Amino acid sequence: MRVDLFDFHLPPERIAARPAVPRDCARLLSVGADGFADHIVRDLPALLLPGDVLVLNDTRVLPARLTGRRGDARIEVTLLSRLADGVWNALARPAKRLKAGQEIIFADGFSACVVAREGAELRLEFTLQGEQLRAALERHGVPPLPPYIPRADGADARDKTDYQTVHAANDGAVAAPTAGLHMTEALFEALAARGVTCEFITLHVGAGTFVPVRAADTADHVMHGEWGALGAEVAARINGAREAGGRVVAVGSTSLRILERAADEAGRLSPFAGDIDLFIVPGYRFKIVDLMMTNFHLPRSTLYMLVSAFAGMARMRAAYAHAISAGYRFYSYGDACLLARAKELSTP
Repeated sequence: MRVDLFDFHLPPERIAARPAVPRDCARLLSVGADGFADHIVRDLPALLLPGDVLVLNDTRVLPARLTGRRGDARIEVTLLSRLADGVWNALARPAKRLKAGQEIIFADGFSACVVAREGAELRLEFTLQGEQLRAALERHGVPPLPPYIPRADGADARDKTDYQTVHAANDGAVAAPTAGLHMTEALFEALAARGVTCEFITLHVGAGTFVPVRAADTADHVMHGEWGALGAEVAARINGAREAGGRVVAVGSTSLRILERAADEAGRLSPFAGDIDLFIVPGYRFKIVDLMMTNFHLPRSTLYMLVSAFAGMARMRAAYAHAISAGYRFYSYGDACLLARAKELSTP
């Protein structure tokens, strides 16, 4: 499909610089076959039914952006993916003068050796491993905020909390599963009181989530793989909820992609662990997800293509136009929408 079909104009003032406080008071646009309705995230339990199952990503964002030095040169490093204990793929800026064998020093006793470089991407081997490396990242790193969040000096102390879900449990992401940022303990309690169960899967969101689609046609775009896992007990409980008539509600594109990857053609889940590079565009036939809660995404992005496939292209164009005119806040720290899956196959 032509990528320009997924373009739209977003006024810069619609981009959220900070999240709503408290998190569950962010706005929530309900998008269904009958049109739109304006809510707040705290209304979510009333929009769901007893027996529904909410599936959330419990990945934890690492403070994966580091500032170091090679000699007198300042080097900014963003970790991308873990290859082995203490060995990571990373982006560096500037990178063109870095060579294999050189050392980048981040702090006393905390450095990394450049194993290889291709363009701006490095393979780094740290002097620390395991818990020592994790502790050093917590001490010296900051969250790798997306480029559209304006911070003159990078992420600040508030971002360390704001850019993490309250249910984060498994280290590995370098970007937040942003739909989950709206959840609060009070909202989880309200969902349970409504009879909605919550299940947790893991997909470590990579920096590829911010990579723009530069190809003119979606067929020429290559998705970055991201590691995910869905356990046997979780799969069994979700299968049981579906068999009892409950709907599967994916919180975020990451939850949706792992559910769709782990489901068979009949919509039955099996345990899964591995890399996921599923690229969903209009024409994809969804197997298991009935509803999706997600933030508002960038033009021409794989995420906007995914929601267009899920809810229908014309419906999403209209929903985004409404959100822009009604003052909704966009992107990672912005508001959310609750999408019903289109019955028909989505076409331009």
